[in-house]
Amino acid sequence: MNKTALRNIYKEKRKSLSEKEIHTFEKNIYKQIFDIDFSNIQNIHVFLSIKNQKEIDTYPIIDYLRSLNKTIIISKSNFSDNTLEHSIFDKNTTLEISKYGIPEPINAKKFEVKNIDLVFVPLLISDKQNYRVGYGKGFYDRFLSNCKKDIITIGLNFFEPITEITDSNNYDIPLNNIIFPI
Repeated sequence: MNKTALRNIYKEKRKSLSEKEIHTFEKNIYKQIFDIDFSNIQNIHVFLSIKNQKEIDTYPIIDYLRSLNKTIIISKSNFSDNTLEHSIFDKNTTLEISKYGIPEPINAKKFEVKNIDLVFVPLLISDKQNYRVGYGKGFYDRFLSNCKKDIITIGLNFFEPITEITDSNNYDIPLNNIIFPI
């Protein structure tokens, strides 16, 4: 199935999830993340959830990583060129909800993308080759193409990967791993 069809299907599937289902799925995903060995990883990019899209709540992940003294990096979206600007997310960072419902930093210290060790990536669905379908603007593919070659990428999703996204292309970057409820 192609990205457009998958995007429509999985937006609807996610919208139809009950709060109880989401809570159960999140607990399962958090357990898998908390089992990861982060000892050789310092700078971790975490997306901030868009609540009205029923994305996984990433704040428990952020709290856990802070307890390990990791540097948390978040982004601000630039919709004029579909790029992300990256900043450190510390206890003093002020967030503002954008017109798209995205929590974004307004007073954070900028962070160089080449220094990020791991990225947790949002997605609607992925396939078994770890390609993903997002919201269709290419923000994360552009971002990941500018990261260091050995960056670790982990997609977070409520749904099991499908067999294949039929229209993946050269601009799509497969992730290293996909975490979903098992």
